Amino acid sequence: MPELKDIMTREVEVISPDATTADAALRMTKLNVGSIPVCDGERLIGMLTDRDLVVRVMASGREPKMTRIKEVMTDVMHYCYEDEDSAQAARLMSERQIRRLPILSRSKQLVGIVSLGDLATKGEDAAVSGGVLKQVSS
Repeated sequence: MPELKDIMTREVEVISPDATTADAALRMTKLNVGSIPVCDGERLIGMLTDRDLVVRVMASGREPKMTRIKEVMTDVMHYCYEDEDSAQAARLMSERQIRRLPILSRSKQLVGIVSLGDLATKGEDAAVSGGVLKQVSS
């Protein structure tokens, strides 16, 4: 299996924890993604998902232009290191039903993202990526 640094997407858009959820929704729409890493400088501190926006902002009646990302982001994160093999990411994504997994350097800086698409198109084993997709989708 290839190492994650060989298949990850390196150009990762991030958002500040002090940005508003309205800003995040616009950025996620522009990028056509369902989640975005939240970083304080270069340090990953959370993920904001479209589900976070719906459940913690919209359904709770909060004002998106006044609600800060740090108030509603998911701060329990799962990640892998760039020098781990893609099988480790596939296992974690499958177990935790994660579609986009942050990839960190050993110094804990965000260096990339691995998506289901990355596993499917750049991974070596189609059966593994198909299994991950099945687990994440169920």
